[in-house]
Amino acid sequence: MKFVAAAKLRRAQEGVFKARPYAREIRRVLQSAMERVTEPQHPLLERRPEERVLALVITSDKGLCGAFNTNVLRKAAEFLRQHKGKDVRGMGVGRRGVEFLRRRRWNAAGEYMNISMRVEFRHAQEIAARISDLYTAKEVDAVYAVYNEFKSVIAQKLVVEKLLPLDPVAPIYPPAGGMKTMGAAEALTPVDYIYEEPPNEIYASLVPRYLDTEVFRVLLESAAAEHAARMTAMEAATSNAADMIERLTLYMNRVRQASITKEIIEVVSGALALE
Repeated sequence: MKFVAAAKLRRAQEGVFKARPYAREIRRVLQSAMERVTEPQHPLLERRPEERVLALVITSDKGLCGAFNTNVLRKAAEFLRQHKGKDVRGMGVGRRGVEFLRRRRWNAAGEYMNISMRVEFRHAQEIAARISDLYTAKEVDAVYAVYNEFKSVIAQKLVVEKLLPLDPVAPIYPPAGGMKTMGAAEALTPVDYIYEEPPNEIYASLVPRYLDTEVFRVLLESAAAEHAARMTAMEAATSNAADMIERLTLYMNRVRQASITKEIIEVVSGALALE
């Protein structure tokens, strides 16, 4: 299972590193456009008091991945306590998350399973479409994602990220390792873009694509973190099993040696008694 998880991790890691730059840039472009238009030109950009909150809880469909699911579910429970008194709805992605929402009897807004083993863009589009419908119908006022962000093979970061509404001044998550980061002058100097289309046409194309991309990136991050956690857990299990085998083998040799010694003593004692 360690080797299988390692092979899947390599593919998942490549997917994460490919998705991060695009997701980062589309978010930057959308924030740049929002700074120039004060009034929201799209229903998904409308800001309302957060009385109805949607939590997208992303877990795995299978176990044997250490504390991967436990940490996410604990964070989801903490998120629920922090928003006590508000109408909090849950959307589970992954069998463990769906079962958690059912046990806690959350007001479920959707259930999605069998995704983490092979994340595809159509999965993100389906989830994003459901989120968009809820937000446009004003059934929820804010959308948060609770998931494990992939950092390295031995490290995952538990994240509660706000997907909707997008804050035009919110910091953009850092790019993947090895990418060039913006310098101080470049980050502080805004670029004066000229947009040909009216704002409503720009947002009609850009905002849904942003949401699809963000959900897709989050799913990829969680999948890569899951494979890394499973690989680490299986390596630890293999090491523990080897230690256990060594202890039991030593114990078996001691018991066998004691049995042989006892038989020798009985034979010698019987021979002496016959003399």
